[in-house]
Amino acid sequence: MNAAEAQKRIQELSEKLHYYNHQYYQESVSEVSDYEFDKMLEELIKLEDEFPQFKSDDSPSQRVGGDITKSFETFEHIIPMLSLGNTYSKEELEDWDKRVAKGLDGEAYEYFCELKFDGVAISLHYEDGKLVRGVTRGDGTRGDVITTNAKTIRTIPLKVRTEDFPAYFEARGEVFLPRENFNAINKEREANGEELLANPRNTASGTLKMQDSSVVAKRKLDCYLYSYNGENLSITSHEEGIKQLEKMGFNVSPTYKKCGDINQVLAYINEWEEKRHTLPLDTDGIVIKVNSKDQQQTLGFTAKSPRWAIAYKYKTESAVTELKEITYQVGRTGAVTPVANLVPVQLAGTTVKRASLHNANEIARLDLRIGDMVHVEKGGEIIPKITGVDLNARKAGSKPVEYLTQCPECGTELVRAEGEAVHYCPNDKGCPPQIKGSIAHFIQRKAADIDSLGDRTIELLYDKGLVKNVADLYDLSFEDVYQLEGFKELSTENLLKGIEASKEIPFENILFGLGIRFVGRTVAEKLAQHFKTIDRLSEATYEELVEVPEIGGRIAESVVNYFNDPDKRELIERLKAKGLQFEVVEEENQQLSNALEGKSLVVSGVFTNYGRDEIKEVIKQHGGKVVSAISGKVDILVAGENMGPAKKEKAEKLGVQIISEEEFTKMIS
Repeated sequence: MNAAEAQKRIQELSEKLHYYNHQYYQESVSEVSDYEFDKMLEELIKLEDEFPQFKSDDSPSQRVGGDITKSFETFEHIIPMLSLGNTYSKEELEDWDKRVAKGLDGEAYEYFCELKFDGVAISLHYEDGKLVRGVTRGDGTRGDVITTNAKTIRTIPLKVRTEDFPAYFEARGEVFLPRENFNAINKEREANGEELLANPRNTASGTLKMQDSSVVAKRKLDCYLYSYNGENLSITSHEEGIKQLEKMGFNVSPTYKKCGDINQVLAYINEWEEKRHTLPLDTDGIVIKVNSKDQQQTLGFTAKSPRWAIAYKYKTESAVTELKEITYQVGRTGAVTPVANLVPVQLAGTTVKRASLHNANEIARLDLRIGDMVHVEKGGEIIPKITGVDLNARKAGSKPVEYLTQCPECGTELVRAEGEAVHYCPNDKGCPPQIKGSIAHFIQRKAADIDSLGDRTIELLYDKGLVKNVADLYDLSFEDVYQLEGFKELSTENLLKGIEASKEIPFENILFGLGIRFVGRTVAEKLAQHFKTIDRLSEATYEELVEVPEIGGRIAESVVNYFNDPDKRELIERLKAKGLQFEVVEEENQQLSNALEGKSLVVSGVFTNYGRDEIKEVIKQHGGKVVSAISGKVDILVAGENMGPAKKEKAEKLGVQIISEEEFTKMIS
């Protein structure tokens, strides 16, 4: 494909992907399958790598992330991002309405009501219809520039969908993590033995400030827009601004409403008090704004907030009920989690029977006692939590809860590592929920992918004494499986075929499936790509591990401890003997020299004597390693024609050596 053909194809793919992305995320219409979409995106990325001169800042490839940001620049907001005044009662809201009426000196006015979403404020700047800057709220005056991360949010347009837009405008909104995605992240973290995330709001905030935009993309953040700003905009009301955002392709929550007076506002508040719990994210109130832009100017601002807008906060969902008992659950990693069992009570439209207690520190902080009347709240967390005790209702003679000292499943003495709040059962080879949990982790889709094997079958196999670790799966015979309850000839064959097929699963998946504490899917990929084989990884020292990009001390220590365990090494040897993949399969490269040995190189731009893929292969043939993004660990940037100025500037700032194509050729000669 020549340059002209590539440019045409890149434009065609970009337009299609922008359209399908909008249809899926804004209109809930799936016009192509995920497979077709991914294939088009793969083709686009490959073409942009080969012809970088045709890659634009608003390319759909920006959605997948990949850039590393070591530090975030700050940006002074053109219009300060002020906080809103809060009110917690309808009487206070009516008083505010009277102040609005007084400030407008008898003019007729109307309100615009929106749900107050529990997320992170963001400011999006567009020039000539393209996203050029994403900025966090910060202190309201200055925020951090997180443009690369903002581009991974698929509901944020990289370019607007209409021809009717000003040369510059700013859209403001709330970035959030849908509850469903939050649950999925926590489920994976629990499987990896990692500390669970507190709530969706804090997770969204932390995600926006991550250095690796590819990790941000995997979090699947979302964003609702609620404000359209700029100079000389052709709008006279907040409602017109919202309609314009919708027209340009922004994701605006359809829950807003224009209200003629304060009574209609109060009716809107009542309408959403219960209905808000059906939404995919948390809300904690209603934002009420004077609709007219001119009247907003008339009312003006205080030092901290606008006089023309206010937030009505719903009271925190809470209830009082009796604590019947505390039970303890043991997870795959041996982490012991206390759970409060309650007399059932209605809360936020659901019947609550259990509440989170997190750890021994929380039980001690609350001074909990069985039989206490406890306050239960349902805030940003997924399951309710106990926030306090009604001491006036405490029964005479009650005693503080003593945290258990032995595993409730196997009786082993619990341990608590220094600096950690959680107690663990160290009997990972004999504690039933840990054994069954480790097998369930190993067979999941992102690991060994044995989809014909589920929790119930694992339970049956364990109870029969047939499986006590993942290696035992590969010793199962037809007779072993056929005797299980519910299994017939076909289902037995399917299970054994599924186990056999897992021998073709790539190394990084199997490494993740081993369940090394703190080694999630992304970490497993990085370790596999760096060390190439399980043998090299198992012999790696702590110092060698922390040299791997994004591998910190906690992960390194966990990996070293895992491979220092003789039983773990025996397990891996059994799996290797059964034929599982324990090395990265790569095409063989003819080694021509060691001129680039030990060096990491980034390739950028267009070259006279090499195609993009060709120069990467040449680097490998001379002992070098090709990486995609500039960082402090990169040694050389090979700069071709039309290289992006941002990449060059970043390399210079970090002291990375920049060489031309001619200098590269001399280096490998």
